Amino acid sequence: MKKRMLIFVVVGLMVFVGSLLASSAIAQEDREGSKDHPLFTRMPGFYIYQYKDTDFDSFEFATGPQKKETVEGHTFVLNYEIKEGTKAPSSLQIVRNHMNAIKAVGGQVVYDEPGGNYHQVTLRLTKDGKDTWVQVFARGDSYELVIVEKQGMQQEVTSNAESFARDLKATGKTAVYGIYFDTNQSVLKPESDQAIAEIAKLLKQNPTLKVYVVGHTDMVGDAATNVKLSMARAQAVINALVSKHGIAVARLIAFGNGPYAPVASNKDEEGRAKNRRVELVEIATK
Repeated sequence: MKKRMLIFVVVGLMVFVGSLLASSAIAQEDREGSKDHPLFTRMPGFYIYQYKDTDFDSFEFATGPQKKETVEGHTFVLNYEIKEGTKAPSSLQIVRNHMNAIKAVGGQVVYDEPGGNYHQVTLRLTKDGKDTWVQVFARGDSYELVIVEKQGMQQEVTSNAESFARDLKATGKTAVYGIYFDTNQSVLKPESDQAIAEIAKLLKQNPTLKVYVVGHTDMVGDAATNVKLSMARAQAVINALVSKHGIAVARLIAFGNGPYAPVASNKDEEGRAKNRRVELVEIATK
């Protein structure tokens, strides 16, 4: 009886230990749905235990002692942990690997902040018109990457005829966002239909209203080319209002203002996106 009981206990312990080993092995697999960011390979012997991919979010990156910069865009958060039985590298080794990797593709170290039992660094890569920020926070046996591919939020809500009318009454002009063109092109993209329809609605609700349709660009490229481009884009808006919505052409005058009336800084993409716009300016009648 005692022998049988001993066998039972031994078997039970084996099953228990086996289950622990199995769960430990499973726990050390990458989190389901996670993957490394294309910018970096992972440190050897690590697995992803937390992962977050958000289309649009913000993060404060350290840029100096007591200094931070908020960056918005496509945001990734990856937490790596060392697998059991693997020798952990130092925090410095993890950080230096990422610093060397970013430099190898033309990036830079923005701020390096070593601590007591941790090491944090902010990296930045500007390449092919894309601005990517990275924070590496390392503790040796684990490290975290926060990566933000900077971008302006896609404007999903456009102004409507009522807001246009209010602006015209208050200031004599109104900015229309939601009108899209390909780079250096003046052909309206299909995503512009809603904004064009709201302009047409404004004009139909106010049959005596006449407006300048004014095209604006950012400051990328030379001014003369941008003035010509903005004029062509303003005319494209008029053509759509006339051909698709039956607005009388006599009520519309195109004007290209190019880069000469910015509403935001042209130093970053978010500001440039605001400057690429169409405005309606009321033509005063006697």
